[in-house]
Amino acid sequence: MKKKSIGAKLLLVLVTLGVLAYFGIQAVRYFGDPLSTTLAYHYQVELSADLSGYVVRDELVLPDESSGLRQLQRTEGERVSSGGTVALVYADQATLDQQEEIQTLETQLEQLRYAQEAALGAEVSQRLDAQILQTMVDYRSALAADRLDRAEDCGAELRSLVLKRDYTYSDTADLTARIEELQSQVDSLRSQTGSSIRRLTAPESGLYSAVVDGYETVLTPENLETLTPGTLARLQPDEAVLAEANVGKLVLGDDWYYVATMEEGEAALLAESSSLKLRFSKGVSQDLDVELLSVSQPESGRVTAVFHGDTFLSELTLLRQQSAKIIRRTTEGIRVPIEAVRIREQTVTDEDGNETTVSETGVYCVVGVEARFKPVEVLYSGEEFALVRSTLDAAEEVTESQEQIRIRAGDEVIITAYDLYDGKVLGEL
Repeated sequence: MKKKSIGAKLLLVLVTLGVLAYFGIQAVRYFGDPLSTTLAYHYQVELSADLSGYVVRDELVLPDESSGLRQLQRTEGERVSSGGTVALVYADQATLDQQEEIQTLETQLEQLRYAQEAALGAEVSQRLDAQILQTMVDYRSALAADRLDRAEDCGAELRSLVLKRDYTYSDTADLTARIEELQSQVDSLRSQTGSSIRRLTAPESGLYSAVVDGYETVLTPENLETLTPGTLARLQPDEAVLAEANVGKLVLGDDWYYVATMEEGEAALLAESSSLKLRFSKGVSQDLDVELLSVSQPESGRVTAVFHGDTFLSELTLLRQQSAKIIRRTTEGIRVPIEAVRIREQTVTDEDGNETTVSETGVYCVVGVEARFKPVEVLYSGEEFALVRSTLDAAEEVTESQEQIRIRAGDEVIITAYDLYDGKVLGEL
């Protein structure tokens, strides 16, 4: 009798605990929100590595052994033909002043001749007005981009165009007399300065750069494959080159290189990629197509990688020691939380009546008042999100019913929910 009483008490306790657990679960479901969703959207993931290295070009330093006042005639990155003038050397300050006066007079001559032409037709004036407006836009864009060199050129061009437009209101007879007077002054000044000016020319064709940093003879395309992580870390500019007087340098050819040290494993991944892009931290706004040219022998797990490119060289003339990012793959898709990606199993019956169980990856989305399963292919999986695309994207023909289960940007994706299945009415969650 005593044993029976103990058994009854234990049974009562178990029943009580079961009832409490049931009501506890129901309370959590009742007071907690079982449904959490988010919007899917287009996203892009880059698989990349950060680098710090050197830009290498085939460069020729232009020595300057002349005495006098030097005036550069080329802008940074401008192409110079073989024998083209790089700089002018004036014997003294008086000669330089005379040359600047000649340039001022020639600018006025150009403006007057343009005004003389504009007086013969209204379309010339209209074209001039359009050029003024466009130059103002270019000037503003240069300032916004912090390109003061380009802004200075636009400012000079704008002043010239405005003066041309102002001269169009003058009488043509007055313009002719003024042109003849200025031309006479120019001829007189040229006869005085002719023998006092010497030209510095380019020995061969190339892109001009005014900056010589001493790496021109240290980093060359020929010695890139011999560089190791150790030698690259100890690299120093050639002091002899810096000590010599020069007028700048020429960047020869169209090829350029970027050499940097990186982890051996990262270099192996880059070697497997069929398309690489290099993104410099400054200097160029575009991602540049490059190829992995060579990889050195490893030293303490690190190697020296050499990348080759042949575009946008004129914008790289000022870059030397430079941080960059090498991108080996770019994946685009629809971003969803990693918790939202689910695998469901279905039983499929073939024509012979044989049943097989297949697994299908997808996400549940809110469609009206229902939860609908939309099959997807996972393109990228991270710790917090995944990039997916609809399995219907590769299909040649899609029916109207299939179109309804295609995932799109803007879909409301279900992250968490109770007893989720395709067609589940959301009011039951």
